[in-house]
Amino acid sequence: MYEEHVAIDTGDGPMSTFIVRPELTESRPGPFPTVLFLMDAPGKRDELLDMARRIATVGYYVMLPNLYYRETPGFTVLRDDPASVEFMFGMMARLSNAMVARDAAAMLAHAESDTTASTERVGTTGYCMTGPMALWIAAEFPDTITAAVSVHGVRLAVDADDSPHRRAGDIKGEVLVLAAEFDDYVDRAHYDRLCAAFAEAGTNARTHWLEGVHHGFVFPQRFAYDKYAAERHWELLHDLFARQLN
Repeated sequence: MYEEHVAIDTGDGPMSTFIVRPELTESRPGPFPTVLFLMDAPGKRDELLDMARRIATVGYYVMLPNLYYRETPGFTVLRDDPASVEFMFGMMARLSNAMVARDAAAMLAHAESDTTASTERVGTTGYCMTGPMALWIAAEFPDTITAAVSVHGVRLAVDADDSPHRRAGDIKGEVLVLAAEFDDYVDRAHYDRLCAAFAEAGTNARTHWLEGVHHGFVFPQRFAYDKYAAERHWELLHDLFARQLN
């Protein structure tokens, strides 16, 4: 695997971004389809780097940015430190879908300048905090984002102007949504409202309500980790990318 850490100029400052892709070989000469891997609220950390690597191994150019760059060059929450947790929630509250869409534009521009990356068909993933941002990006770049994934995403269908469900009709790519039964941020009514918006707009969406699991079930280092549900997520994600990016 080839890996590098780069600083991408977004206009709002340098955004530290981890990039990983397969090595170039005769059988895999590239370019590789681009995947924008959006971090969750606890920050860009080794756990997420490993997840980005897992996607890249099967043939993708994966970009994992520090979305908190406007406030700090790097951050990983210290869960036992109330001040660190409070700082995380503050940054999370100040980060909007529109801001991340601008960041996505900068990442796409960087990928376009790299001969090993292809931006003809792009995927995006969002977990927890960035679940709605992945869908928003798909609406902002409908001719570029052909696959968008939200896993235990929050604020997907809320009473706000920038709620992703309001833009279901703007999404041309295929959407995958996984929601946990036990989630303080997304109850069944919230999930059903999102599904109804997709159905009304005719969005190509596959939605899964996973019973018996909790918010954060994907992450191996979280107390809510559920191996079966996490592997199901990987199966569905890779299947979507194989269909829509290759």
